[in-house]
Parts: sequence; structure tokens; C-alpha cells
Amino acid sequence: MALPSEITSSLEEGLDALVELYREFHTAPELSMQEHRTAEAIAVRLQSYGLAPQTVGGTGVVAVIENGDGPVVAFRADTDGLPIEEATGLPYASTATGTLPDGTVTPVMHGCGHDAHISAGLEIARLLTRHRDAWTGTVVMLFQPGEETAAGAAAMVEDDLWERVPRPEAVYGQHVWPGVAGTVNLSIGTAMAMADSLRVTVHGRQAHGSQPENAIDPIVLGAYMVTRLQSVVSREVAGSDMAVLTVGTFHAGVKENIIPAKAVFELNIRTFETDVRERVLAAVRRIISGEAQAAGAPEPDVERMYGFPRCYNDDTEAAEVLAALTAELGGDSVTETRPVSGSEDFGVFADSLGVPGVYWFFGGYAAGTVETGVPGGNHSPFFGPDDVPATLRTGVRAGLTALFTRVGQNIGQDAQVGRNAQVAK
Repeated sequence: MALPSEITSSLEEGLDALVELYREFHTAPELSMQEHRTAEAIAVRLQSYGLAPQTVGGTGVVAVIENGDGPVVAFRADTDGLPIEEATGLPYASTATGTLPDGTVTPVMHGCGHDAHISAGLEIARLLTRHRDAWTGTVVMLFQPGEETAAGAAAMVEDDLWERVPRPEAVYGQHVWPGVAGTVNLSIGTAMAMADSLRVTVHGRQAHGSQPENAIDPIVLGAYMVTRLQSVVSREVAGSDMAVLTVGTFHAGVKENIIPAKAVFELNIRTFETDVRERVLAAVRRIISGEAQAAGAPEPDVERMYGFPRCYNDDTEAAEVLAALTAELGGDSVTETRPVSGSEDFGVFADSLGVPGVYWFFGGYAAGTVETGVPGGNHSPFFGPDDVPATLRTGVRAGLTALFTRVGQNIGQDAQVGRNAQVAK
């Protein structure tokens, strides 16, 4: 089932304006759960389409597009930027700054492409409100904050999201990545990994650098922990299972001739299966505790910073969306792929209702750029789609195609009569 021609024609007519909208969002990113200006801009745009947006979960924005009898579905777009200094050289590059929770002032950029998600989501809303004769039912548009910290989806659900809006029977979402613009990649089953981020505080005993015998050196102890942790994946996880363990930060001391009293490091773990996740987390805690005991040090503090649930594509729903995308975009442009080791909190929406969710990726770069080497992937200071019209066109078409697997199937004389009656009210 292809999208109605009036919708694709309207998309092409408004493409230049959509690209300009994308550039505006790219220029003005905000940190997770601080997306106040972004949320206001989204709400203003939705109001211009005749919708009544609501604020949910702090800086989340939700709009309900009702269009007669039919299925209720939801579409999610995330809105936050990253604490990265942009190095793309684009004429509309971000020079924005933000303040992290610890008070640090940092440059901010849309280094994960959420500007494209916002823009595509708004265009989907515009086209749905403009072409009501092409579909029937209800679409709930979810503009979610705080994806990068796994806080936003949970905040919206905890803020009574599903009591404020009609409950959908399926939830859809997407993400731009460094693939060829015009292409879509979708996994059936597990789509993205679970993630756990931990902060470890290693306690030692301070002493002068010339008197190590009086110290318990937390730097040496922490180094042993970091080294030993590398064996978790290589020696405690089966080769048939997936696990990634990365120590991303290590901080200790203020002067070269003082052995400090503590060291702090942070690690991130990715897994696809719950039993593997539990085994890895248990091994991490065992190693950290064991190394401290071996050094005669106090028990370290292990703090869970945040975690991402598994992003799972319902088998039946994902297969239907995959077939629809193939019909809309062409077989050469749509690929079924293996799960991605990155993580997402998109699954919180579907899981909180016990309904199917489907999540896919769409490319952001010209074919020539991908062939010669994309300058930077997601979370890179160089990430900036270089074929923005094709990127946004694909994001809009893919999103609408997924929604239309539900709300586009019931258009007929009886359904249209019901829709006209609803509009007349």
C-alpha cells in the first residue's frame, strides 16, 4: 500500500520549508530534560496546524490528531541535544551552550540527529491534519525529551501520559543514522540493546607520594579493576551472546605527588538478553568488590546512573511495517538488519501499555559520502546529514507509511461518513 499521491505531492511542495525548519532546530539544541525553547517551538507549530498540544513529562509535548472512527496509534520523535561542540562547519552549525546537572557549562549540538526527528514528526502532523480524507482513526504525536539520558519516556509515562490521551494499539518511532539518504533499515525482534551505566567510587587512603607504604592507592586499585573488567566479556560471556563493556571515564587526584583518597570511574554495559545482562552486572560487582578486598581497601560504592530497556520490534507488527516500507520506498531502499548495539528508551511507551512497538533507522548522507567514508556517526562532533532534503523526505514517508498500516486501511464509504460526522462536530 503506497501513500496517497496527494500526501506525497504536498510533502514535495513543502520540502524547502521543512529543510529550513530542520536548520532552525539544528542551530538551537538543548540538553536532555532542558528542552524548553524546543518544546515551545514544537507546540507553536502544532497549534498552527489546529492542534491542542499538551506538556507532559516536563519538556515533552503531545498532540492528538482525531479523525473519526478507527485505530489509535502513536508516533514518537525525540528532541534533546548532546553536550558536544559541533565541528561540522555547516553554515547553520550550533553555537549553543547548556549547563549539565553538575553545573558544568558545555557546548550543545544535535549530534544524534534529533533535529531531523523533530522536523519529520512535525511534517507528519501537518500532512495528517491537512489530508484527513486519506485516513481514519487517531494519531498521538509524542515529542519526547531526555532520550539521551533514558529519562524522557519514563517521565512522560509517569506524568500520566496514557490518562491524558487515547491509548494507542501500536507505537512507532525512527532514528536517522549515517546510512544512505533514502534508505531504511529495520530489525524484526530485538532492535537495540539494553544498557546500564554505573559510577564506581574507589576508596583508598591518602598519603604523600614519597610514602606509598602509608597509602591505599585508589588509582592503582582502580586500574586493576578497569583491566580485570575487560575479561568479563571475553571470559564470562558465551561467544554466541552479545555484550559490550566500556569504561568511559576515570578521575582521581589533583597533584602528581599526592596519592588521593579516592578514584571515580564510570562504565557502560550493553546486552541483548536479560540473562546475559544479569550475568555481566553480577560479574562487574564481583570483580570490583574482590579487587578492593585484595588491596585491603574499603568496599567501593557502585551507583547505577541510568539504564535503557531493550528496544524490541514486535515480530508481526515489524514484518507488516517492513512490507509496507518496501512497497512505499522500493525493495532496494529497505533492508532487514541485525540488532544494533546502541540503546533507546523508545520501548518504554509500548511496554507501559503492553502493545507492539516498531522502530527503524533511516539514512542521512549522500551515497557518495557513505562510499568514501562518513565524517562522523551519531554522537560525533562531525555528525551532520549532507543530503537533508532526501533525509527528511524519507523520514516523513517512512513514518506515515508505518502509521498508515493501521489508520490508512479502513478508508471506505462507511468510514468516510463517520469521519465527516466527527469533523462536523
